[in-house]
Amino acid sequence: MAAPNQDNQLASMAEEIFDLIKVASTLRTRSHGEQSEELTEAEFLALDVLMHQQPQTVGAIQKHIGVLPAQMSRLIRSLESKAGGGFVSCGINPNDRRKIDVSMTESGVAAHAAYRELRTRFARAILSDLNEADREVFMRILRSIKGALEGRGVIAE
Repeated sequence: MAAPNQDNQLASMAEEIFDLIKVASTLRTRSHGEQSEELTEAEFLALDVLMHQQPQTVGAIQKHIGVLPAQMSRLIRSLESKAGGGFVSCGINPNDRRKIDVSMTESGVAAHAAYRELRTRFARAILSDLNEADREVFMRILRSIKGALEGRGVIAE
């Protein structure tokens, strides 16, 4: 069990992280108009799964990003209807006709890249104010947090 002082420190750190996330979310919302076909975070996560391996079944994507079946159905329909031709295409799985395979279209690959660029540009702008020593410390801490999340199965390696 953590000591009371450590509990207070962890609570304070958690509040700072929460406040940082709120500010970043607000800034992202304000920059919403920078991208003509904005993706939701869940849509981006679905496309990101497909960037690593495709086709994927709807169920595999759902399991990976952790949404409910009804949410996944809406998400796939939304991705199919984006940009006229859609960001994904769906078809019957040849090995199990009860399953639907999802693949990215060229528009989906482009939308994934644009979303990623917009978000990383935002992060680069913020991080550019840190000096080199602070960047190195920050990267070490980020890698440690990412390793802890991967160890808990929260994110895929």
